[in-house]
Parts: sequence; C-alpha cells; structure tokens
Amino acid sequence: MALRAFLVAVVVVVAAVSPALAVDYIVGDDAGWKLDFDYTKWTEGKDFRVGDTIAFKYKPGVHNVLTVNGADFQRCTSTNATSVPLTSGKDVITILSPGTKWYICDIGDHCSMGMKLVISVSAVAEGPTPDPTPGTSAAARKVSLLESCVRWVVAAMSAYMMMNMIMTY
Repeated sequence: MALRAFLVAVVVVVAAVSPALAVDYIVGDDAGWKLDFDYTKWTEGKDFRVGDTIAFKYKPGVHNVLTVNGADFQRCTSTNATSVPLTSGKDVITILSPGTKWYICDIGDHCSMGMKLVISVSAVAEGPTPDPTPGTSAAARKVSLLESCVRWVVAAMSAYMMMNMIMTY
C-alpha cells in the first residue's frame, strides 16, 4: 500500500514538472511587439521548443498578430480567408508542434516595415534553454525546479524506507 502511494506521488511530481519545463517568451522582451524592432535579432540564441509559449504584448487597436505560412510571411499578407488576427494586446500562443512558425502584424504597412516574426521550433529539449528574459536564466529556473523535485522524491523514498524499517521491527 505504501509503495503504491509512493509510486503515485512520483508520477504526480513527474507530470507536474514536465510542463513546468516549458519557457514563456515575451516577443521583443521589454520592447514588446512594435515597429522599429529587429525580431530576427531577437530570436538569435533562443531555442524554441514544443510546449513553450510566445506572448505578443502591444497596444490593442494599434497592432495585431496574424499566424501565416511562409509565402504569406514573405508577401506580408494572408491568403487564408478564415485566419483571424489576435487583437487583445496580450496574445499568448502555445507552441504545439515543431517546425517553422510565421507571425505578422497585418495593420497598414507594419509587416513590410519589419513587424514580423519567424521562429524555428524543435520537438524536444536536449539541454539548457537559453535565457528568454533579461536577468533571469530559464536554464537556472529549470535546474532549480528539477532539483526541488529530485529532493522531494529522495525525501519521499527516505520516508518510505524508514516506514518500512519501523513496520518490520
């Protein structure tokens, strides 16, 4: 019975840790989603993975976010008649699949003026994730969370072993 409870606890911890390893990126960091910003440079050194989120922060009504394909990205337009732009000013997109993802602002000439983002998304993490926000290391956050979970599992195993020893005497 105690072993079953311990195994359930381990499964719960592993399930809780897995999504917590995703990184939340704010497009443009403190600058946000705006004109006169180099989004190509912003993506440099970032390792986008399935499960990560990208947040577009901007003044509603001034900009928007539209997911497009590669050809539409180059043309700064959308040929998808059913595509609806995000307009809240705090749009968060969870990356659900690997591959190249393209985003534009389709208000006026904003896209042709550089308000467009292309990212390459990998399927699984193979190491520390680069820093998504200034001053806080995503890799450090992940390691810290992982260390906490490992400590919890070790503590649970120790408690289980002590209970077993007490029960056998």
